Amino acid sequence: MNFKSDNTAGAAPEVLAALARVNDGVEASYGDDAVTRRLGEKFSALFEKDVAVFPVATGTAANSLAIATLTPHYGAVFCHEGAHIHVDECGAPEFYSQGAKLVPLKGPQGKLTPGAIKAALGHFQRGFVHHPQPATISITQATELGTTYTPAEVEALSRFARAERLSLHMDGARFANALAHLKCRPADITWKAGVDVMSFGVTKNGALAAEAVVFFDPLRAADIAYRRKRAGHLFSKMRFLSVQIEAMLDNGLWLKLAGHANAMATRLREGLKAIPGFAVEQPVEANEVFARLPSLPAMKALEDAGAHFYEWEPPTNGRPLIRLVCSWATRETEVTEFLEAARKSV
Repeated sequence: MNFKSDNTAGAAPEVLAALARVNDGVEASYGDDAVTRRLGEKFSALFEKDVAVFPVATGTAANSLAIATLTPHYGAVFCHEGAHIHVDECGAPEFYSQGAKLVPLKGPQGKLTPGAIKAALGHFQRGFVHHPQPATISITQATELGTTYTPAEVEALSRFARAERLSLHMDGARFANALAHLKCRPADITWKAGVDVMSFGVTKNGALAAEAVVFFDPLRAADIAYRRKRAGHLFSKMRFLSVQIEAMLDNGLWLKLAGHANAMATRLREGLKAIPGFAVEQPVEANEVFARLPSLPAMKALEDAGAHFYEWEPPTNGRPLIRLVCSWATRETEVTEFLEAARKSV
């Protein structure tokens, strides 16, 4: 019953098989291999336009290099107060951008709104030498609270960004989970909705360690190759990163795995809603469930039963809030066992 994170799951068999295949023989290094060249074509087909793709090993690197490419070192990046780039990346976006300032903002269900950014812009006057200069908006899809931006919501942020001369970045660590829920085309929720650059995540969804920075306007990718090299993410054996992403894209594996994780989270949600004293606090639109428990003893009973999860915030009126994350490898029996333990805890 491990619902601590989707990072706790191993790699999908298809990914491991692809790694074994690419390990046979020799290939050119530093991204000049056939797999990495093929990856650009596959991403362009996936997004229905020519894109520039840069594989890296971690989501932190993908986010930080993307933001650094969009943002001058004196710039300001507007993000949600719960955003991974703000809370969980140890200042990496600021480090790789050489000083850009992250501006965390409140927003319902883990989402940014044009109104919140507009209010914040009042504190960052353009052309005023004492203020960081507004440069970038960063959103997370799916959000850190397991919700998703609709195409219309992304378009609204994009229109606002264009009017204010801001770039739009998408942290897509759980992009597959969002897409599996929204059931739209990848283009509809990215460049067609106005996203400039995205971090395309596959590690949480079944890869071993691989992400990609995707530029929807290749002309904006002029210097990321140098940034990636300086950051230590230009792998000499790049094919081992690229083939993981390729294996996920082949035959729609990435959406199949994400769909399973989402389905397990939905089962958790429905089961918890039926247990007295339990409440689900956020819409479940991806693979995360945020559950308010009836008491601290109930949480301890779940832990004693062998359940693993993350306590999201301090208890309110003695009632803890926990996060449950399902993965591509979550079994239905784990969900059933957890729900049975939850029923026994009250």
